[in-house]
Amino acid sequence: MHTWVMAKKPLFLLVLFLVFTALLFAQGENLTFKIAVVGPGTPLYFWWGHIALVIENSATGESRFYDYGIFSFDNDNFFYNFAFGRLLYSCGVSATERNINTYRRTNRSIGFYTLDLPPETKIKVRDFADYNVLPQNRDYYYHHFRDNCSTRIRDIIDIATDGQFREQYENEPSRFTFRQHVRRHTWFSPVMDWVLNFWMGQVIDTPITVWDDMFLPAEVGKHIQDFWYTDANGTRRKLVVPDSYEEVYTATGRPKVLEVPRKQWPVQLSFSLVLSLVFGFFFFLYSKKIKAGRVLAGISMSLCGLVFGLAALLLYFMNLFTNHDYTYQNINMIFCTPLLLAAVPAGIGYAVTKNPQRLAVYDKILRVIWLLCVIGIFVSMLIKLLPGFYQQNLVDQMLMLPIALVFAFQPVGFKKGII
Repeated sequence: MHTWVMAKKPLFLLVLFLVFTALLFAQGENLTFKIAVVGPGTPLYFWWGHIALVIENSATGESRFYDYGIFSFDNDNFFYNFAFGRLLYSCGVSATERNINTYRRTNRSIGFYTLDLPPETKIKVRDFADYNVLPQNRDYYYHHFRDNCSTRIRDIIDIATDGQFREQYENEPSRFTFRQHVRRHTWFSPVMDWVLNFWMGQVIDTPITVWDDMFLPAEVGKHIQDFWYTDANGTRRKLVVPDSYEEVYTATGRPKVLEVPRKQWPVQLSFSLVLSLVFGFFFFLYSKKIKAGRVLAGISMSLCGLVFGLAALLLYFMNLFTNHDYTYQNINMIFCTPLLLAAVPAGIGYAVTKNPQRLAVYDKILRVIWLLCVIGIFVSMLIKLLPGFYQQNLVDQMLMLPIALVFAFQPVGFKKGII
């Protein structure tokens, strides 16, 4: 027997190869690949949706959900690492039905796109996905725009199409910047919309490509529908099987994701002007020898210093000491600084003191603090005119400018003997 095998070795190896190939082909034919796109959820970190790879095996009846967005608040030092921008995420695999039930229960839309892949590609992608979820491979450092659940699925699609997916989209200009994409999802929450916009710097206002767009799950779903590629056999294929999209669950009562981000600065300016009129009225009362006016004015300056000062403190911390690189090169640091926190005790002192000399000191301190803010805003507006320094922060400037102007040029009531 051994002599026969040796004599017929080339033929034997060919037969072995053909049998092995046939088995792989049959195995690949049993697999169905889908991309699951999940809509926004209620917590902030779910506002941009989710995405996963689903592999169904008709031979075993098994459906596996490959998820690249797994994290846990119970991880060691989670909040410490989060603060410094070291977000350790994992990929894992679980039963698809369990995930569908979770999204239904939490009122999140979910839909499936079925992919048209040749059997040999299915095996390659499945093996890659299984390799990813091994304990030694599953963890990675998450980045909001460059490496997240969506970019990982995007990259798997690129592997499945032998690099053709990236080749088509990596140089195609995006219709938006990262900031504009973010704000399409945050418009319904004025506070979080302002805070996130305030903390994000110039680095997310630079031009990006459609490939970059796909940090968002919905953008992946959008672009795979119209994508064609050529497989290893030279066959032209539409990536998503025509008419295969399946809406498994549709959420109700959730804010829609905007097609185009809203222009928010007029809203912020209007809000700021209303607040400024109220604060100005407090100073008017004070100028009319109504003590309550001074108390209210002092408290107003103190509260505004607290809000803007804390926002500035976190901005400086993220910019100077963390890996949150999307906060870098932020010109908001020119006019909104931790110095504003000094307005908290000065404003309280302004409100409660009965000593004219101390009142004069508090008044001067507050004037300087808010005047520096005003000057910083105008400087930051001029800086944006320089090439390479543009930042879409008009929302931040328009919210703070009227308020800072009122506080910087307040009536000097104490000179009239008003205490």
